[in-house]
Amino acid sequence: MLLPGSVTDKFYGTFPQILAAVSGTISAISDGMQYGWTSPTIPILLSEDTPWEVTPIQAEWLESILMIGACCGLPATMYLVDKVGRKKSLLISMLTTLLAWVIMAVAPRIEYVFVARFCAGMAGDMAFVAAPMYIAEVADQKIRGFLSSLIYVMMLTGILLVYCVAPFVPVWGPCLLGILINSIGLLIFPFQPDSPYYLLYKNQPEEAKQALKRLRQTEDVDAEFKDISLAIERQKTEKGRFQDLFLVPSNRKALTIMVMLNSSQHMSSISVMLMNLHSILAEAGSFYVAAHTGAIIFSATMFVAAMSASLAIDNFGRRFLLCTSGIIAGISLLIIAIYFNVKNSGVDISNISWLPLAMVILYAASFKFGIGLVPVVMTAELFPAKVKAFGMTLSDLCYVGFSVITLQIYHSLRHAFGIQVPFYIFACSCFCTVIFTICYIPETKGRTLEEIQMILKGEFNPKQNYTDGTNEIEDKSKEAYKNDAFVP
Repeated sequence: MLLPGSVTDKFYGTFPQILAAVSGTISAISDGMQYGWTSPTIPILLSEDTPWEVTPIQAEWLESILMIGACCGLPATMYLVDKVGRKKSLLISMLTTLLAWVIMAVAPRIEYVFVARFCAGMAGDMAFVAAPMYIAEVADQKIRGFLSSLIYVMMLTGILLVYCVAPFVPVWGPCLLGILINSIGLLIFPFQPDSPYYLLYKNQPEEAKQALKRLRQTEDVDAEFKDISLAIERQKTEKGRFQDLFLVPSNRKALTIMVMLNSSQHMSSISVMLMNLHSILAEAGSFYVAAHTGAIIFSATMFVAAMSASLAIDNFGRRFLLCTSGIIAGISLLIIAIYFNVKNSGVDISNISWLPLAMVILYAASFKFGIGLVPVVMTAELFPAKVKAFGMTLSDLCYVGFSVITLQIYHSLRHAFGIQVPFYIFACSCFCTVIFTICYIPETKGRTLEEIQMILKGEFNPKQNYTDGTNEIEDKSKEAYKNDAFVP
């Protein structure tokens, strides 16, 4: 017997949705490998065993070029997710990343690697915009948070994989794994259903209904199909211009939330950690474990934390996870900063050299339990269909932009004032995220996409069903938009 609220009940009848989400995000394993590739590989490239001639400046730019590629890929992402759809955009991303790994595997000079990582950044950006959109539109609301978080779990799997493999094999070794992973995605994902929301938005009702039947494993989808149709019809009455992100109050609030959350991820030092962890641990001077071992423990901790959070996010809610994560991550980074401050002042702290590794592990667990996971879930929840591509792409611009900014902050301040200074800044950012969450972010747990729009508009009534198919509710939605819209 299925118990109400049990895990079995929660996932009952959702296998097609899970398969679609897993196959659509499997390339994120490869993206995670690209993301974490520099941490174990740069020490090799700067050693005598390097396969290419690499200067220290080139090594630092190997980190940033991935995120610069992501920034440059934003216009293409914005165009493709609406023009060809979420599913086809994900397939394009997989193919591009596969080709990037091929180039890196056979590259005769470091310049080829720069080009490959630039292209991988463009593809990764497209995947991290298209995948949350696709999953939010195919998933049942009871598991939407769990499935939306899968892309980050996949990414962490890739980081863990490259940390475990790269220090012990030739430089082309991880490239073969990346090629294999993307090949699997390209073989499975084309056979998954497209988003019913997107198909209806493109005036393909029969295809949308068939996709919904396949995803829900039932022929009785008329009620949900009508709900989606009404939501799409209402959203089609709304303006879909880029400037409406700023002119319509509810869109502006959604954009503000996502800009702050995506920026806070990197201002909480995650890019710095993932791309420089081996050198950070080496500089900390731990006598207990080697840097590459500590990095593996770090990435494994992040993976476990993300898996736990993906299961908990639909039970505990977004705000609770963000606040808890921000406080613990901030304390961890503050202790790391103080440790380096004391160490660089000449005090002998060899008896507590275990502390940085312990704090790094605590940071890994706390960050991925909230700040590192919740934004990707909320990104696909907050924006209405008409401006979703614009909103998610602009949010992603802040995500990749602040990645480049934090890497430059880290390297510049570390060389000028010491490694402790950037960590003080990153700790403050975590605490600021907590304050912003408490003051500004609404709870979206257990709400339909239509209800979330009503919350942002300030028109939400917990007793009102916003998608029950009645004309009264449709009129209510349209009236809410009129009241919310910008009047020149």
